[in-house]
Amino acid sequence: MNTPKIISEELSIFEKKFKEAVKSDTPLLDRIMRFIVNRKGKQLRPMFVLLSAKLCGQINDSTYRAASLVELLHTASLVHDDVVDESLERRGFFSTYALWKTKISVLVGDYLFAKGMLLSLDNDDFRILQILSGAVRQMSEGELSQMEKSRSLNLDENVYLEIIRYKTASLLASACAAGAFTTSKNEFLTEKMRLFGEKVGIAFQIKDDLFDYGSESIGKPTGNDIKEKKLTLPLIYTLNKIDKATRKQLIYIIKNQNKDRQKVQYVIDKVIENGGIDYAIQKMNAYREEAFNILLEFEDNEVRKTLEDLVRFTTDRKY
Repeated sequence: MNTPKIISEELSIFEKKFKEAVKSDTPLLDRIMRFIVNRKGKQLRPMFVLLSAKLCGQINDSTYRAASLVELLHTASLVHDDVVDESLERRGFFSTYALWKTKISVLVGDYLFAKGMLLSLDNDDFRILQILSGAVRQMSEGELSQMEKSRSLNLDENVYLEIIRYKTASLLASACAAGAFTTSKNEFLTEKMRLFGEKVGIAFQIKDDLFDYGSESIGKPTGNDIKEKKLTLPLIYTLNKIDKATRKQLIYIIKNQNKDRQKVQYVIDKVIENGGIDYAIQKMNAYREEAFNILLEFEDNEVRKTLEDLVRFTTDRKY
């Protein structure tokens, strides 16, 4: 994703402020912070903060602090996620967990959360902190709920959607809400943008689910979610559609043979054969359309067009 022209200047101001926000006087922490900053991802969430803010008014200092807070919280959650998943890789590089192990990674995540909270509190951004603290609570609840529900491998679509609304969509929803509030101070607009971010966040997660199965545009299937016994939308749809015997067989493979490449491929083939992929794509596009419909309530301008492009990127991306 290239930086949208309309916020390129604001994004580089944000990057400087973010680097400043994570600095530490402790040499080890500062070294880890530099490592994290240099391996930053697509910066989608700060872009959504800045564009939501610009859609509702004039970008100001509290907008940059909101974008930094979002990125601090997102980074903290990734550092902790890698510990939970024992993941040695993040965005093609070693993860913090791989290099510094559990104790340091947990403390680094805690440090990032604390830095975020202080950034808001020291500047009296109480409403912004309130909006984003809600997202952190939901992310933890979503993650725990997924762990609990996945054990039984008996998940219906509504429960799955509730989990991803909490686990993934809540941070993007709060990013858009926080951005809108910094420039409008209007609760009605803030809620409208929160809902917009939530729709985009759900579509974004369904797209992630689809990467596990591969396609001409995505490339070869990874089957990682199946190996980790994670229930995703294409699989849930398939398990609820197929006959009892096949369902039993697939659940047995996911529970007991999830490291066997051929068996995992068999599950992938069954999902494709039973329309699980097509169904998930259709569902993803429906959420994307709902997000577009919310944007249509705003003035048709360059900012709105850029947000629409960003929404398209979340569902059309190849990685």
